[in-house]
This record gives sequence, structure tokens and C-alpha cells, in this order.
Amino acid sequence: MRLATWNVNSIRSRVDRVEAWLQRNEVDVLAMQETKSKDATFPFDRFRDLGYEVAHHGLNQWNGVAILSRVGLDDVQVGFPDAPQWGEPAVAEARALGATCGGVRVWSLYVPNGRTLEDPHLPYKLSWLEVLRRHATEWAADGTPVALCGDWNIAPQDDDVWDMAYFEGRTHVSPAERAAFQAFLDAGLVDVVRPHTPGPGVYTYWDYQRLRFPKRQGMRIDFVLGSPSLAERVAGAAIDREERKGTGASDHAPVVVEVTA
Repeated sequence: MRLATWNVNSIRSRVDRVEAWLQRNEVDVLAMQETKSKDATFPFDRFRDLGYEVAHHGLNQWNGVAILSRVGLDDVQVGFPDAPQWGEPAVAEARALGATCGGVRVWSLYVPNGRTLEDPHLPYKLSWLEVLRRHATEWAADGTPVALCGDWNIAPQDDDVWDMAYFEGRTHVSPAERAAFQAFLDAGLVDVVRPHTPGPGVYTYWDYQRLRFPKRQGMRIDFVLGSPSLAERVAGAAIDREERKGTGASDHAPVVVEVTA
């Protein structure tokens, strides 16, 4: 199985690029984040015409998650129990979508940003991650292969950002956020991509502003964390930096994992 995750930063703006990328790369399962689409405006037919089953969860023009699969799409679950809520009125945002694809329990996750160290969005982010960690541990406890795929909005190691001095006092690298990410690893989940894509200087996101991409000033914030039963089946992984190039690119690159039978 070729499994990928990609923050597409608006599927309606980038459906042509996503479709072309899928055709070039023979991806079996794609977890997408930040679709920025309601279900009613998501381009289901474009992907069904390519042979994919499609699940999408979107409430408005923000957030949004999807899973495309050509190896089965079963037991679709929108969100996870007790997920923290946000907004006025408070709601469970469209940030998590799960499905079983080819025997793997795949989750497409768009972790809250946190915004600033003083913003109420940061405690929301940390609470959201803690509830997810608790449930993810339960999901993997019976040996089910689980893949937590998505934009984690955390750079867990210093070499996951282009300049730690620049990020001092900012979110994504704070001790609390890094501890929240580490808690998943301490619970037995495995970063299945990093061993195949070692840093420094290896990123998945580059801001559109200030020529960050050509200057190679990026962040590694998109990950696939696998349960032990999935991690032992990972034969390779790659970050498709080329897809960040050109007109109309997302500010994130796809991350691809090869999973053996």
C-alpha cells in the first residue's frame, strides 16, 4: 500500500494538482487536510472517477479533512469521542476523520495551530492532542495497524525548523507542544517517516511569504505516526518537495509511506 498525507490548503483551488499528483504517483490512500470545503462543495466525483472511494468532513470554509482510498474505505468515523470544542458557539471542528483502508486504520488529522503562546487557541490545541493521544493508544492496543496522518502543527526537533532563533517565543516549537507530540511516541506510536528522511534541512511546509521555499526556510510539521504493527511494515517513506514548486502549489508537500502486505 502506498499511503500519503497532504495538507492541500483548499481542495477547490488545487483539485487539478491533487488529481494529477495521484495519477503520477499511484497512491492507494491519501489523507488530506485543510480542504477548506463543506461536504456539499467537495469534488467527490473528480476522485471517484480516478477509482477512489471518498470520505470528507467539512463544516465551512475552514479546516476540513478527507480520506481517499482505492483499497477499501470502511467504518468511517467523523471525529473522536470527547474532542475539545472551539468557537462561538463552541463546536467540534472538522479536524479528524478515520477509516479502515486495506486493513489499516487511517486517520486524517489537522491539529489546531495554537496561534501564539498567549492565545486561548494553544490550550485548546494541547487539550485536543491529549484527548487524541488517549484514544489513539486505545485504537492500537489490540494490535490493529493504525496510521495517524496529517498536519500536526508541531516541529518536535530543533532541526525541524530552519532557524530555532527565529522561532524563539513562538508556537510549534514550545516545550508544551513538543511534550504533547512526544507523548504519542512514549505511548508506543512511531514516526515512520523520519528514519527514511533524516534532517536537518528536511521540511514539509514553507510559508508563502518572504520567499521561504526558494530560501529553503521551512518546517517539518506533517507526519505519519504508526502503531507498532504498522511501523514494522513500513518499507520506505519520502517527502515530495517537488510538489511544492510551481504556480498554485499548496504550502505543504505530500508525505508518502510505503507499507508492505
